[in-house]
Amino acid sequence: MRKAIIGISDWSMTRTGLRDLGRRLDSREFMPDADYHLNFPTPLQLFSELTPKRMELICRLKQAGTLSIYRLAKETGRNYSNVHADIVRLLELELVSKDDKGRVFVPWDDVEIHASLSTQARLAA
Repeated sequence: MRKAIIGISDWSMTRTGLRDLGRRLDSREFMPDADYHLNFPTPLQLFSELTPKRMELICRLKQAGTLSIYRLAKETGRNYSNVHADIVRLLELELVSKDDKGRVFVPWDDVEIHASLSTQARLAA
């Protein structure tokens, strides 16, 4: 299963994770299929990028499959230019993709958001 995992991580946490990954690779440990990880330094940044409207687009695409941006705007009852702008950002974040006809879809079997309060407390300290 291909999964996008979105979370909160500062540089020290990322560095520790990369060191652990390097150690596991060096010891030739079994590595499961890689997931896509998208981390933000703070919950504020995460939720400013993944707004409720953008999350609605991801959910709608997961339900409907591949759609044109025009059709997605119609199905969500939103203005085309606003949906287009949100899709452009979701493409930049690699949470959606385009097919050869320019239609958009979610390339992940699942999208998870990990936002632990204990992580936020560590980052604030």
